Amino acid sequence: MSSQNGDNKDRAVGSPEAGLSERRAQLNRKLDDIRVVEEKTARKSQSSSSGYAQAMKLSSEFIAGVLVGAGIGWVADQWLGTSPFGLIVFLLLGFVAGVLNVLRAAGVVEQPDAKVQREKDVQNDRSK
Repeated sequence: MSSQNGDNKDRAVGSPEAGLSERRAQLNRKLDDIRVVEEKTARKSQSSSSGYAQAMKLSSEFIAGVLVGAGIGWVADQWLGTSPFGLIVFLLLGFVAGVLNVLRAAGVVEQPDAKVQREKDVQNDRSK
């Protein structure tokens, strides 16, 4: 009889531990799911923040080109007395320079120094 009571006690003690282990496993799974979701949102926010930085860089490149062109045109008009023509011409040149700066910063157009270096490398290869 005493052996049966001992087995029942072990089962009674083991039962709450098994329940706790099962609950802990469920909580761990939920935490893992939450961590995965948080990592995905963190990656998205990092990529969007770097995208915002790139957009700010490109827009400032363009605006700087236009403003510098307009400023030079206005100063040229004041100095030479050719009222709207210098401003118009240099504003257009500033626009073109701004677009070119944006294309260079985005990597669409190659930097002039890189092109010269590549041509030198080609010439050196031909002379060998």
